[in-house]
Amino acid sequence: MSFSNLFDSGFKKRNESHFASIVRVAMADGIITDAEKAFLDRLSKRLDISEVDYKAILKDYNSHPINPPVSYDKRLERLYDLVRMVHVDDIQGEEEMLLLHKIAVGLGFHAVNVKYITDKASTLIHNEADLDTFVDAIKNMNR
Repeated sequence: MSFSNLFDSGFKKRNESHFASIVRVAMADGIITDAEKAFLDRLSKRLDISEVDYKAILKDYNSHPINPPVSYDKRLERLYDLVRMVHVDDIQGEEEMLLLHKIAVGLGFHAVNVKYITDKASTLIHNEADLDTFVDAIKNMNR
């Protein structure tokens, strides 16, 4: 196996784990709505998730670990995707928000700040912030 195949495999696994985290949030209420399905379809293309892997992840999303990216910007991108799914899912229950907090901690956000960060992220998504605006706003929260 070549070095590039190892890199591609690791990259693919990280994307699959991220996608599984999004599916986990979508399934927090037990169903995937049409809006959630459309979002998952778009995200799977962006993350280069094959149709076979897509179906396998939908079937067994809990078997994929949360693999936090090393890059803070990449973690923010993943948080952006997660919070967008929460917004699409119209999640408002305590159990679902607890799941979002757990996944955010799994992505590498500090447990002490995770509620503040996810609340700010939710507000940004509610106000239809794009990815660049979202990343800038989260980065500038503590300044």
